[in-house]
Amino acid sequence: MSIEVGSRAPDFTLPDQYGDPLTLSEAVADRHALLVFFPFAFSSICTGELLEVQLSIDEFANERVQVHAVSCDPVPALKTWAAIEGYRFPLLSDFWPHGEVSRAYGVLDEASGTAARGTFLVAPDLTVRWSLVHGEAETRPIGLLHEAVRELSGPTPS
Repeated sequence: MSIEVGSRAPDFTLPDQYGDPLTLSEAVADRHALLVFFPFAFSSICTGELLEVQLSIDEFANERVQVHAVSCDPVPALKTWAAIEGYRFPLLSDFWPHGEVSRAYGVLDEASGTAARGTFLVAPDLTVRWSLVHGEAETRPIGLLHEAVRELSGPTPS
């Protein structure tokens, strides 16, 4: 079961696609984090979803929010995929200990060892403000991510 809105988000440190560590509590110090868990790099649904995020990057990476995509793929796979697709946001590797962060958020599919399509909007105080969880084969409705981010207080980015 995924973590609920209003609960404290589990803090974590994961390497990004370049191997640089990212700690959630530091990332949310000055803005919200939109955590987008996904099953597989290079898969068609995941590529399509993250392309939708990339196409709206100004909405998902600004002074109010920063998107972070998370999968159980290893760092080299995420680095290659990000380079091929042109993603301009962090892709975080939950590879080792395998799926530990995905498990903490309640989105790890233990049978396949992959993350479900979980999305969590985490406030600077580490409170989960919004969440959405779909299965591996279900496409995440990108419009709902837009709505969640637009509801944040503060000016709309230009």
